Amino acid sequence: QVQLVESGGGLVQAGGSLRLSCAASGRTFSSYAMGWFRQVPGKEREFVAAISWKSDNTHYADSVKGRFTISKDISKNTVYLQMNRLKPDDTAVYYCVTDSRGGGYDFWGQGTQVTVSS
Repeated sequence: QVQLVESGGGLVQAGGSLRLSCAASGRTFSSYAMGWFRQVPGKEREFVAAISWKSDNTHYADSVKGRFTISKDISKNTVYLQMNRLKPDDTAVYYCVTDSRGGGYDFWGQGTQVTVSS
């Protein structure tokens, strides 16, 4: 079993920055990729960014390209999401995910709220 714990959410003004962290734990944690999704009440969860655990490949949603950066620290089993130039449309609950078997994202964190005021 894998546990994912997010932190770093909060309230920020438009144009500001936040950094989310997600620490993974479990007896034998391993991963093919980790990433972030977000969700606004009443809407479907939206992909934000992902990073390969075994290479430096990254992937971003068009809506965050150039503003968000995903990174990882394998020694800490932790993935980060640096969010710059935040917009009110970025307001959502952000979820950390991991693909532990190569078959898709199979573990999700509890989520952390990000609120961007205008």
